[in-house]
Amino acid sequence: MKNIYKNTTSNLNKAKKFLKKCNVIAVPTETVYGLAGNAYSDLSIKKIYKLKKRPKKNPLIIHYYNIKSLKKDALIDNNFLKLYKKFSPGPITYVLKKRKDSKISSLANRNLKSIAVRFPKNIVARKLLKKLNFPLAIPSANISASISPIKASDVIDEFGKKIKFILDGGSANIGLESTVINLIGKIQILRPGAISSDQIGYILKKKVTILRKVKKITAPGLLKRHYSPGIPIKLNSKKADYKAAFIVFGKKYRNNKNVFNLSQTGNLKEAAKNLYKTLRKIKNLKYKKINVAKIPNKNLGIAINDRLKRASN
Repeated sequence: MKNIYKNTTSNLNKAKKFLKKCNVIAVPTETVYGLAGNAYSDLSIKKIYKLKKRPKKNPLIIHYYNIKSLKKDALIDNNFLKLYKKFSPGPITYVLKKRKDSKISSLANRNLKSIAVRFPKNIVARKLLKKLNFPLAIPSANISASISPIKASDVIDEFGKKIKFILDGGSANIGLESTVINLIGKIQILRPGAISSDQIGYILKKKVTILRKVKKITAPGLLKRHYSPGIPIKLNSKKADYKAAFIVFGKKYRNNKNVFNLSQTGNLKEAAKNLYKTLRKIKNLKYKKINVAKIPNKNLGIAINDRLKRASN
């Protein structure tokens, strides 16, 4: 496909040129593919929101190469340093206080006093960030509220020819968006992901809870309806309704035409990686309804259930 570019030095240099001209491109990360734009440019940020049809109240995650580049934009403390040392680069987003002299576009963090930041682990994203002298705002490369893309062709599925440059990094390693942790005031997980509250609590030596009720959008990933294939979804189903697709987990389910198993061996990592791929496949097969069997609500299952609950709203 013409607008998908392999991970080569010359293509990374092309990507850099696109971004320096305030254009938006698609890039791989270890969680999902994202739409990337210069986080210091109002024009780039406006383009991201327009392309995604993203609600204006929903801020963006700013991606950095390392801590040195972050210090210009955010205030960092001991809790952040402990977590950064253990989990970054990786699938975790930190909500920190934004510096008053930060160049981050106020459109990217919606004029909040905080900023959501991440250091992606994906080698292609890291090579690109290293080449730039500005951070990248990178929300998932989907139309707002729809299924996140886990490979380059999914981005075309979402946007057609509207994205002129897609960097290919193969299939996303994790397949679910990052854990979002608030480090201002009460330390709390705002969105579950591959890094659990137990893992974070262990490093910080305190109990870390997951936000249950969203009163105000203070970070990305808090919208009630998200990650949806645009088809009604019924959770915790024992069987499939008439002509419905049935998403299941584990070896007790038989392989029937309408059965889509996230992991036959009952592996939650595999299930996470297959979730959006399965939802996209069901959507493209034109099913009118989806039933989902119960998925264990532990470890990565917590993040899977969070995405399914939002998709079903």
